[in-house]
Amino acid sequence: MLDALSERLQSTFARLGRGGRITEADLDSAMREVRVALLEADVNFRVVRDFIARVRERSVGAEVLQSITPGQQVIGIVHDQLVEILGGNEEPLLRAEKGPTKILVCGVQGSGKTTLAGRLALHLQQDGLRPLLVATDFQRAAASEQLRVLGDQIGVPVYAEEREAPAPEIGKRALAEAQRSGATAVVVDTRGAVALDDDFADELADLADEIDPTEVLIVVDAMTGQEAVTLAQDFDDAVEGTGIVVTKVDSDTRGGAVLSVREVTGLPIKFITTGERLEELEVFHPDRFASRILGMGDVVSLVEKAKESIGETEVRDVARRMQRGEFDLEDFLLQMQQVQEMGPLSGLLDMLPGAGQMKQQMQIPEIDERFWKHSEAIILSMTPAERRRPEIIDGSRRRRIAAGCGMQPADVNRLLNQYREAKKLMQVMTSGKGPGGLGKLLGL
Repeated sequence: MLDALSERLQSTFARLGRGGRITEADLDSAMREVRVALLEADVNFRVVRDFIARVRERSVGAEVLQSITPGQQVIGIVHDQLVEILGGNEEPLLRAEKGPTKILVCGVQGSGKTTLAGRLALHLQQDGLRPLLVATDFQRAAASEQLRVLGDQIGVPVYAEEREAPAPEIGKRALAEAQRSGATAVVVDTRGAVALDDDFADELADLADEIDPTEVLIVVDAMTGQEAVTLAQDFDDAVEGTGIVVTKVDSDTRGGAVLSVREVTGLPIKFITTGERLEELEVFHPDRFASRILGMGDVVSLVEKAKESIGETEVRDVARRMQRGEFDLEDFLLQMQQVQEMGPLSGLLDMLPGAGQMKQQMQIPEIDERFWKHSEAIILSMTPAERRRPEIIDGSRRRRIAAGCGMQPADVNRLLNQYREAKKLMQVMTSGKGPGGLGKLLGL
């Protein structure tokens, strides 16, 4: 997630703070590098210009340049300004005071609208609402069927008509169905287009007038950069959006769309999607996201995700075992199986301080579905004694373990190294002494 930009910024600020005190010339040099990094990340040039100007204005004061830790203070100012361009504070979904909460999902074709509708329905369901999904897209083949499949996966009813009809008419009948069935939330999926022409804009505006949505969420595909931001502004002009959802953030190493869309449209980012699974929809926290970009991690989100996926009691039990140094390969296997429920491992490491270095140490770029299967096969090929005491695994044992699971001794070595790195990292994180303080967050 935004790896290229994150690495460039972290490298720039590491050099800035290396020599103790910094001069105004040092600051200007760093700001030039930051400017280039942001432009290469496809951030809107006006956003970049204003961002650099604000950071420099706050950084040139004597209290920064003459401080003992000027580099850290500049990083703090950059973090604050990133938070500002990302929106400042979390903006939760609006709720209707009377009747069902109605969410209209719109955006260009291929941005992930239909899948997002399913994700939103799941999110609302987990919040205690009874959602109804509504299909209005007759232009894309099987759009209604895709929505039905998503509804079946999460146990949410879908209102879809067999005969093509104007979207406003479908919306009107869907609201009647919501009232009849007792739905407390309605999520309306709309058709997409390559561009927003007058006819399409009128159709969306008429649909919005008919259903009077609580939220109009405009979907922005992170992979399309500034083009997506421009189109989001067009959609906002047509239907008066209330929020932005940025999809495919996990696939975008640049970050231009996420860092530009709030400043350009004036609309808050409500959610981002960070993976293929329906559960991988994150409420957007500007401060946490800015911390991830600067390599400071987002331990709060990591703990929240772990508690949600694994359970608070189990998280605490594992953390205590890690603190005591009792974390063996059986624990490692169990945790790998549970971590798969939380999402891609590379995305989880983005939430830890110093994530870039950890990814290199643990060879994270190589991790995919095969990694999980191979790791599980290697550990299950060990004896119970070897799983509990990995230190007894010598060369002959490695060869036997590798032969038992159809792999090479080098694969066994790699897994053992990853286990040791993970154990070392988690002992520091759960101790409460390291950056992030997982122990403190867990109340240990």
